[in-house]
Amino acid sequence: MSMAQRLRAIPVSYRVPVMVALLMVFISAVISERVLDRLSHTQKTYLDGLAETYLDGLSSAVVPAVLRQDVWEVYDALDRSSSSYEALSPVETVVTGADGRVLAATDPIRMATFSQLPDSYFKRYGPGIVTIDEATSTGFAKRDLVYQGQSIGTIHATFDVSHLFAERREILVTLLITNGVLAVMFSLGGFLIVRQMIAPMRILENHMRSAADGAAEPISQDQIPKGDSEVAGLFRGYNTLVQAERERANFAMQLAEEEKLSSLGRLASGMAHEINNPLGGLFNALDTLKKHGETPGVRDTSISLIERGLAGIRDVVEAALSTYRPERSHRPLSADDLDDVRLLLKPELHRKRQRLDWEIIWNDMPELPVRGGPVRQAVLNLLLNASTVTPEGGALSLKANCSGDFLNIEIGDQGPGIPPDIAGILVDSDPGPAVRAGCGLGLWMVRRVVDELGGSAAITTREGGGTVVTLTIPFERETKANAA
Repeated sequence: MSMAQRLRAIPVSYRVPVMVALLMVFISAVISERVLDRLSHTQKTYLDGLAETYLDGLSSAVVPAVLRQDVWEVYDALDRSSSSYEALSPVETVVTGADGRVLAATDPIRMATFSQLPDSYFKRYGPGIVTIDEATSTGFAKRDLVYQGQSIGTIHATFDVSHLFAERREILVTLLITNGVLAVMFSLGGFLIVRQMIAPMRILENHMRSAADGAAEPISQDQIPKGDSEVAGLFRGYNTLVQAERERANFAMQLAEEEKLSSLGRLASGMAHEINNPLGGLFNALDTLKKHGETPGVRDTSISLIERGLAGIRDVVEAALSTYRPERSHRPLSADDLDDVRLLLKPELHRKRQRLDWEIIWNDMPELPVRGGPVRQAVLNLLLNASTVTPEGGALSLKANCSGDFLNIEIGDQGPGIPPDIAGILVDSDPGPAVRAGCGLGLWMVRRVVDELGGSAAITTREGGGTVVTLTIPFERETKANAA
């Protein structure tokens, strides 16, 4: 993870105060630098002015003595100047003659009279009036003594400037403490303000996370701010979205149930025919029993006919109930499930004089680790759609086989093909506008079953015309383990 991604991962309630603190530190650093720079410039100007005054007064006092080479008078002038300029804090003052030899110094033991001035004194001066050595906290200045245009000597002065650096440090500490306190206060204030500002967004975030998990709930009226029109409008918009989604889901469920009932209605007439046929024979057998029930052969034949008729009615009713009754168990798929589908589809095929090519390969397995109810419902819907688009006298096909840990089901028809928008209900990641428009609900029910079982669907076109829908459904691991 890059640094930028890590920063974006930090919550806003922490990121903003940290940014405020960093901004305050940056501003404090700039302000402190400018204040110290201005203070340094002011101190330098003040020190230069004091040094100029000191050197002007001292040079006026010692010029006559230097001309006469009067050492004692020079000493006296140096002594008087030291007490007069205590604010300047002179540390050492040396007066030399034109030849560079010392005439007098404030420390005669260190600088003896008529001794040669060390070369280091000449190298310590810079371009300004006073040159400051920060390592020793001292300042250096010199003044050439000129009489009638000729140099007669030089004054070398050393000052103690440690009080200037102490003042700078004091101001720096004051700035750091003040700016630090302000940064902490602004950061804390920013944290509290941001937390208060994003509190409504956290409410919306929690509701959206719940919606992503499939439990979308509207925001209660107590949580909608009274005075904040923007946040209140956002919350109301979310509530409107949740309400619309609920209405859409309810509408889709209603359409699915209507499609289910429509499919049942299409089969009802055929089922009635399948039930009425054996009922006629049953009534005839009852009449025969009433009239000739005492004859053993007639009685046995009539009872056998009644048993076969009732068994046929029972099979049709059980197949219909098993298909349209809610599936509450995870019963594995068996061959009887697909036989029920063929039995339910038989009247529709007979009405349209269609043929159903049937090929089931179970690999000697009595049951497959796939939920039987949903698979049977999906197969019946696809076969009904195939029968609808196939012309009279045409042929349908159903092939089912096992490949590894998957069940493959192919359902073919001889129709003109599925339109792309309707086909997208089965194969696209989003069912699209077709479902919202109420089209292709049978395929949408198949899509829901395939998604619930973790499978996939594919649509191909036959060479001789028609369409083949292939469902690939993985075996359930728990069911498979139990079967083993």
